Amino acid sequence: MIDHAIASTPGLGLVVIDGIRDLMYDINNATEATNVITRLMAWTDRYQIHIHTVLHQNKADDNVRGHIGTELNNKAETVLQIAKNSDDPAVSEVTAPLIRSIDMEPVAFIVNDEGLPEQKHGHEFGKKTVRRGFSYTELTEEQHRKALEATFANGPIRKYKNLIPALMEGYSTIGFKRSYTIMTELKKFLANKRMIEKDDNQKAYVYNPDFYY
Repeated sequence: MIDHAIASTPGLGLVVIDGIRDLMYDINNATEATNVITRLMAWTDRYQIHIHTVLHQNKADDNVRGHIGTELNNKAETVLQIAKNSDDPAVSEVTAPLIRSIDMEPVAFIVNDEGLPEQKHGHEFGKKTVRRGFSYTELTEEQHRKALEATFANGPIRKYKNLIPALMEGYSTIGFKRSYTIMTELKKFLANKRMIEKDDNQKAYVYNPDFYY
């Protein structure tokens, strides 16, 4: 239906797909994610249009969800993040954590009485913001592989209390030395990307070398 709408709309310049996740059965399916991204890129190239998609972030951190989120980050020209201001929930802040062109200044907006977005001028950004523990942009796929190979060099790791220290030691081999708190955030990221998994049969954490970054 999207393909038909694009092909049959003359003078089209912008397409907004609100909910790219709805084009997939499984948000963590690598094949589905690749197929969706391939279709998006084909549309932009063939029709010379800009496609804007919407994808929610994980509740536990601010990383985009699933394989489709990873692929979108890899291919997108710009990634915009929208979050409510911690001091005033009526204000939403728009930042660009990933941009391949000219840097964008953050923008704040409110929703007016007519239900429309309205820019809030003079808004102070970063007044009480706290940097997240781990960003997906900090390390490359190869760095993760080397660190996880070192972490699980002796096989599966039993119990959570043993996992975090092991990750700290493993990631220190690539020069990524962080606090216990930050490494717990890294663990959430690794589990979300299925780089590490909980094996119920072994009752232990295992490294998944076939992860899709």
